[in-house]
Amino acid sequence: MSPPSLIDAHPQLSETAPVALSYELFPPRSPAAAETLWTTIRELETTEPDYVSVTYGASGSNRDTALELINRLLVETTLRPLAHLTCVGNTPQELAAIIGDLLDIGVRGILALRGDLPQDGAPPAAGSLRYAQDLIDLIRRVEQRRSALLCAGKIAVGVAAYPTRHPESPSEDHDVEVLLAKQRSGADFAITQVFFEASQYEDLLTRARRAGVTIPIIPGVMPFTSLRRLKRLGELAGVEPAPRLMDRLAAADNDIERLHIGVDATVDLANAALDAGAPGLHLYTFNEHQSALEVLDKLALPRHNRSSHARAAVARTQLAS
Repeated sequence: MSPPSLIDAHPQLSETAPVALSYELFPPRSPAAAETLWTTIRELETTEPDYVSVTYGASGSNRDTALELINRLLVETTLRPLAHLTCVGNTPQELAAIIGDLLDIGVRGILALRGDLPQDGAPPAAGSLRYAQDLIDLIRRVEQRRSALLCAGKIAVGVAAYPTRHPESPSEDHDVEVLLAKQRSGADFAITQVFFEASQYEDLLTRARRAGVTIPIIPGVMPFTSLRRLKRLGELAGVEPAPRLMDRLAAADNDIERLHIGVDATVDLANAALDAGAPGLHLYTFNEHQSALEVLDKLALPRHNRSSHARAAVARTQLAS
């Protein structure tokens, strides 16, 4: 008979983890947009998120600006970037070089995505990767070749998850099978696409866990403060936003009232997701900080404090010397 586990003997070692917090940013398209973005970055940095994701255009259309933004985040801020990477239209050789570039500048988290198919219906280039699962395999191969260089930080690979059926999928069950395949290929966590009802996230968790998905599934939450954005994302996701919320936003007399309505609805959705077992929250900021910070103020998340730990470590070092 084997001896009891030390973890079983010390239940305090398995205490509940703090709620993870992250944001999504996208590379600026103009100098004016860059100025606005960096104001947002500095404001969001004060909340000490666990990471910020940086989007990547279809077929890498904004690769240079994305890499520039990621590099600046690493050099000029305390933020940890999670780099988006899409594979449609790129060969394994091209993608391996991009992964190498990301690792060389210090990136240790990659969100592996298929990416949008060409709008003109053209077939993928010969030899290009077609699925996120293939990209995960490639990332792990590059990681294995560089294992000696990564002893102080292996790569965390994230993937997308869908609370509602993917527009190209035959069913929600198929989406879960795809998520399970991504996990088997080496995915460490998933971030959901935008959803509008808490039940959609809860149902995804139930279906995924029954299928054998064990990785964290982090809800991606969008502040519901822009009527135009809600309509557009509803069209892209193939899901109609809550009619009552849309009516209230449309009837608002001004932007301040619309902000309060949207923030309250977002907080309700985020709290419901956390109550359902969400391990964290990923906020789609659209490079704006006001609504994201308003949501955080009302959520009062149980968070760790990175800066206080850092100050304590410095103090201990000074005392020791």
